[in-house]
Amino acid sequence: MKITILTAIAALAIISSAKAQQNQPKTDTVFFEDFNEQTLDRTKWNVEITGNTVNDEQEAYVDSAATLYLVHGADAEGAKNGALVIKAVYHPGYMSKENKKYDFLSGRINTQHKMEFTYGTASARMKMAGGAGLWPAFWALGNGKWPDCGEIDMMETVGDSSWISNALHGPNYFGNTPLAYRAFFPKGIDVTQWHVYSVDWTADSIIFKLDGKVTYTVTRAMVEHYGRWAFDNAKFIILNFALGGGYPGGVNKVKAPYYGISDAYLPAHQNQLPHPDV
Repeated sequence: MKITILTAIAALAIISSAKAQQNQPKTDTVFFEDFNEQTLDRTKWNVEITGNTVNDEQEAYVDSAATLYLVHGADAEGAKNGALVIKAVYHPGYMSKENKKYDFLSGRINTQHKMEFTYGTASARMKMAGGAGLWPAFWALGNGKWPDCGEIDMMETVGDSSWISNALHGPNYFGNTPLAYRAFFPKGIDVTQWHVYSVDWTADSIIFKLDGKVTYTVTRAMVEHYGRWAFDNAKFIILNFALGGGYPGGVNKVKAPYYGISDAYLPAHQNQLPHPDV
């Protein structure tokens, strides 16, 4: 299975309302991560373990060096200090603690209760594998019941490496949300190369950017046309690598052998594939 490499290069910055009223507001870096340690810094990140996935996704998230690890130097492939690798693994017959069976394992981390922010800029520098059914994402989520808590999707890709999507989810605008946009790369450029994905979030707008260029702008008025503005509360960051499910399946129309996942990613000799230590 191909891997997704992610590394955050820009910080999350919060500007208080008092500072924002100044002509030249000062920004404060409240979080920075370049993955330059030997192992994931768990004072910053939570590693999620779940075998009860949503969206008809086909993976179980595990806490394992087989699916989440840091690389440096030449292994980081373009990240100066280090990089986080989220790797999807074929593991037929894995049973989660919820007694659900999965044939794929992957990784998901978040900053919930460790770093949460309201307004500011969040950016990540990432390169990702492209292929039908691969669904890595960089997003922010509020605490509480979804979708009322609000969700900001700074970057999702579901297999077509020529574009990424931005989206917002909240009350009455969720799932197949009307507040979504596909940002296409110029010819010869795709998701498998390093790019910076960003969001500028204020009390009145959310602006998505790709390599510093605006891709999609959503105003409070646009959101309130559908439902309550769910973006006045603190959000935490999530990085994950999902496989299959509703979004990829809706794009690639693959139903078998797994919903939304092409059989191109299954090993030719499945029974000979060693299982990771999880």
